[in-house]
Amino acid sequence: MRTPGSSPARTRFNVACTVCMAIGGLMVAAGVPSVRPHLPDAESLDLVAANSHAPSGMSADNFHTADRCIACHKGVAAEDGTDVSIGFDWRASMMANSARDPYFHAAVRREVMDHPEAAAAIEGECARCHMPMATVAAIQDGGSGQVFANLPIGDAEGPYAALAADGVSCALCHQIQPDGLGTEATFTARFEISPETPPEGRPVFGPFEPDEGGVGIMHSATGFRPTLGEHVTSSGLCASCHTVITHAVQNDGTGPPFPEQAPFLEWQASDYAEGAAREHSCQDCHMPEVGEDVPVTRVLGQARPEVSRHVFRGGNFFMLRMLNRYRAELGVTALPQELELAAERTADHLRTATATVEVGDPVVRDGRLTATVTVRNQAGHKFPTAYPSRRAWLRVAVTSAAGRLVFESGALNPDGSVTGDDHDEYGAGYEPHHTTIDSPDQVQVYQGVMADASGAVTTGLMSAVRWVKDNRILPDGFDAARADARVRPIGAATSDPDFAAGSDAVRYAVAVDPAAGPFTIVAELWFQPIGYRWAENLAPYDAPETQRFVAYYREMSESSALKLASDETVGGSEQ
Repeated sequence: MRTPGSSPARTRFNVACTVCMAIGGLMVAAGVPSVRPHLPDAESLDLVAANSHAPSGMSADNFHTADRCIACHKGVAAEDGTDVSIGFDWRASMMANSARDPYFHAAVRREVMDHPEAAAAIEGECARCHMPMATVAAIQDGGSGQVFANLPIGDAEGPYAALAADGVSCALCHQIQPDGLGTEATFTARFEISPETPPEGRPVFGPFEPDEGGVGIMHSATGFRPTLGEHVTSSGLCASCHTVITHAVQNDGTGPPFPEQAPFLEWQASDYAEGAAREHSCQDCHMPEVGEDVPVTRVLGQARPEVSRHVFRGGNFFMLRMLNRYRAELGVTALPQELELAAERTADHLRTATATVEVGDPVVRDGRLTATVTVRNQAGHKFPTAYPSRRAWLRVAVTSAAGRLVFESGALNPDGSVTGDDHDEYGAGYEPHHTTIDSPDQVQVYQGVMADASGAVTTGLMSAVRWVKDNRILPDGFDAARADARVRPIGAATSDPDFAAGSDAVRYAVAVDPAAGPFTIVAELWFQPIGYRWAENLAPYDAPETQRFVAYYREMSESSALKLASDETVGGSEQ
């Protein structure tokens, strides 16, 4: 992985604040307080934040919004007629809509209401990944990023509002310099973008050697100069925003570094890492190649091999559908059919390339049916990974020969909660990792659970100081000895001999009447990008952003989770 030395002519954008952002995954709220706290109103907080920034707006000219790029990077089709245009694929992705995400809005609002003394710093840090062009421009102008000054999308005024609305856009990723990518120096969105514009134009990096005609057209249309930059195909580029280290806001300063999300570090310890047995980069999976030579532009474009589609397949099918359903309120510009196609692609990728589940042969002995359910991770990082609102769980059901339900663990409820999950039910606790499940009020939930300085479970990043549970399923080849300590399993999973690199096995033991057999055992693996408690913990915060998101979630909760895999077997003869 290329990590050349840094250049003094380039600016590293460091903000001396210790808060958070999360791309395609997102900031969220802390545990529900027993009494609603006395909180400053949103308008007052926005005024404080706005007064702490003094940008000139000059550096906004270092970027262009994606419409300038889409003008040429459209109208490209594969031989079967499929539109593989970079611009159209991108605009229906979570990258393009990172600034429109209502969960992001609600979570930042809740954090600044909890920590008003750090409101400006929280906004500045969260905007780094969700509104990155606006934030880089503001920093280059001597200010820092803002969130609420750039909302609502389409109606906000100011020198950076248009850049903010464009989310993670072309002119952001393709201007990132190679210096330090894949290292600690560029994590938490500390990538480098030059503030200087050479006479020949600002370089924008791509994986192909540009032809002379294309260079001239792009420079005359945008002021950018196409430049070969192989680092755009490296996982280190993605790592800059998908390795997020936060610090809790505390009375005596800031808390210890906390790895809010680190799929890149998980990948580095797997069989898929650079130089490993089954090497795959982030782009290999999340930006699949077209599969045939195609141009990247319809304007004098020459056919290129190994062109990556800018679909950015992730895990947030739920948010894509939420954006589509409430598109007018959120300022969404992608067409309805484009967003639905993106959601379907996401769901299909989750179902076909994420994990499998298998039920072992059931046995009945002494009035108890036993069977082992094994989950295997097919991803190049933990599953689930990234933002800790994400969870997966097993639903296991046993029915008799007559079709009567004998046992069920892990049923999804219409409100998005999971039966038996202590975190959903109580808020203050969490469901432990299980080696054996023998009661319907137990469920195997794969998740990361955070705690604050007092040890209390929290869903607030600005309160979190450590994990108390991390049993997210490890990728194949995960070697704890060489893995970064920040991504090793935490809690009961560490002593479970069946929790290993690439898989987990859970034993189910169910009381049955042997005469009612044979029994049918169904095991299903479910995934939810935003868990019930993470959404409901926003409800006590009386602000437009929090109340809007909670209303959206409650309206769509029945579709908040997706069944990824299932297996079924019949058996259970008395032995």
